[in-house]
Amino acid sequence: MLTDTSTSRPTTQDRPSASGRRRHDDAPDTMALFARLSGLEDGPERDALRDELVTAWLPMAHRIAGRFRDRGESIEDLRQVAALGLVKAIDRFEPERGAFESYAVPTITGEVKRHFRDRMWALRVPRRVQELRNKVRVARRELTQNPGSPEPTPADLAAHTGLTEEEVTTGLEALESFSTLSLDAELSAGDDGYSLADTLGGPDTSYDVVVDRESAKEGLRRLPERERAILYMRFFEDMTQSRIADQLGISQMHVSRLISRSCARVRDEALADRSRRQADGSAEA
Repeated sequence: MLTDTSTSRPTTQDRPSASGRRRHDDAPDTMALFARLSGLEDGPERDALRDELVTAWLPMAHRIAGRFRDRGESIEDLRQVAALGLVKAIDRFEPERGAFESYAVPTITGEVKRHFRDRMWALRVPRRVQELRNKVRVARRELTQNPGSPEPTPADLAAHTGLTEEEVTTGLEALESFSTLSLDAELSAGDDGYSLADTLGGPDTSYDVVVDRESAKEGLRRLPERERAILYMRFFEDMTQSRIADQLGISQMHVSRLISRSCARVRDEALADRSRRQADGSAEA
């Protein structure tokens, strides 16, 4: 990773450039170095000259990184990201197109902004939602910059940004979604405080029962009446096989065989129906 190898900042005071723009004291005159760099092939000499340029302009990259402090990222990490943007700017800069500072500042700033966009979200959020969040954030700041200004409504934000109210709502929701809340976070301050995890549901086995029951319905309807009666007495009235045999006037062994055969038939038909539905679904897809 890149580090600042300079021991002090350049001593040049702020001064206007030839174009009338104010120059910062961290904007050294390195046009001659860039001219040399553009004429060198890859090799040790070019690498050494490139490192010299990085060292010369690194204070400017650190200054840009400082603009983004206190946004949830350490200044050391921001400086590393800005230094990476500086290296990209040096590698892509063409001296004949103007001053390096004019090219480097937006390049480095864009690199830092991309870092926040792509790395700082606790959950991966689509870029479209991130852009809506930024537009809504800027619009809300602009509409409340005067003292006493009321909090803008979604309709106000939509009119100011040109977005729809639905898009504004999405952006507002994303404003509160930059970081996640721990499942261990307490939701109540009392002695009986409970955590977010306590509000989450668990697996419900009743759904499996519903699925199995619905799958068996058609097969049960197709059984002979006596077999349906036997299954009802056994599984719904909780009668023993011997009691069922006495009531129907047949042997207990016969009752056992009828129960086994009926259950196997209903199960096979339910599995066959499920396989057929899955096949039909695949064919439609």
